[in-house]
Amino acid sequence: MPQTSASPQPPGSSRAATVPHSVGVSNDEFRAALSRLASGVVLVTAREAPLSAEGPRGEDAGMTATAFMSVSLDPPLVLVSVRNGSRMDDLLLEQPLWAVSLLSESDDHRQIAGRFSMKGRISDRLLFADVAYRRGEVSGAPLVEGALAVLECRTEQRVEAGDHTLVIGRVLTAGVAGGEGRPLTHFRGRYRQLGQG
Repeated sequence: MPQTSASPQPPGSSRAATVPHSVGVSNDEFRAALSRLASGVVLVTAREAPLSAEGPRGEDAGMTATAFMSVSLDPPLVLVSVRNGSRMDDLLLEQPLWAVSLLSESDDHRQIAGRFSMKGRISDRLLFADVAYRRGEVSGAPLVEGALAVLECRTEQRVEAGDHTLVIGRVLTAGVAGGEGRPLTHFRGRYRQLGQG
């Protein structure tokens, strides 16, 4: 008599199992659920390439991100999620070199995170006007002073995923702060400090 239930697939099988997909989740329900996942906060930066060898350097751009993670140790890879059609998405299509500053819970860094996440924001030049930073030696992108760690990356792969693109970068340089600062975190729609204890 034939089996009525599907037999388990062997490891490495090319046929994917059918997984039911929820079609009834609203944007608000999705945001509310995922807001309960605490995330670290980083500033992703890049510098426009010059239009010509003799022309002026391009402007800097920055984006606050909470969807940032380590992907691989060998080779060292990280991933950041950028909204399709955003300033950073457009720039990273043309500029393969970018940088990441892991922000601390300091008031200055909290203000930086808020500033670079605003909708309908002012020009990039004005956003960077009073931000203390140095330039990455490889990327030329701004690295925020006092960051817990800084990375310079080169895009290895772009993966479109819904209304965002996952940008996977190879880490070319990495540095950590000398102090014992604590990270800025994002939880339930607000920037927060880690609890004591």
